[in-house]
Amino acid sequence: MISTSATRLLSAAVLFGSLGLTSTASMAAGAFDGLAGYWNGSGRVQLSDGSTERIRCRASYAVAGGGRLLQQTLVCASDSARFDITSHVEENGGRITGSWTEATRNANGQVSGTARGGRIDAQVGGPGFSASLSVATRGSTQSVTIVPQGTDVREVSVSLKKR
Repeated sequence: MISTSATRLLSAAVLFGSLGLTSTASMAAGAFDGLAGYWNGSGRVQLSDGSTERIRCRASYAVAGGGRLLQQTLVCASDSARFDITSHVEENGGRITGSWTEATRNANGQVSGTARGGRIDAQVGGPGFSASLSVATRGSTQSVTIVPQGTDVREVSVSLKKR
């Protein structure tokens, strides 16, 4: 079972991993163009003891500001936890910044990073934790990898597809 601090980190990491979903073609017009609508997928959470858990996610996105503003609602469930997250993110000149809130655990934090050529690289932070994430997009599929620091979660990998 994932510890409380790791669960909070996982919720933040999954949030921002999926926030980075964008296509190479959309990067020129607005970083979040092409996201509007519904996405779903699954992946694995790898714990430091070598065990893994399945995780499934579904998200809805509202895009504004010429594709540079994103409001997201995300629900993810692993074998031992469920996350209910909302976020607000902005892209400006290839830089992304924003905030998120996880309702069931009363957790929140910030994200910052870069968006270039269908790839997002960012740092996610909140009280007592941090994680790095990478998102690569090809067509309507995104691959998300999150690496938390200082927790019992070693890595989170999720693949999402637009419905």
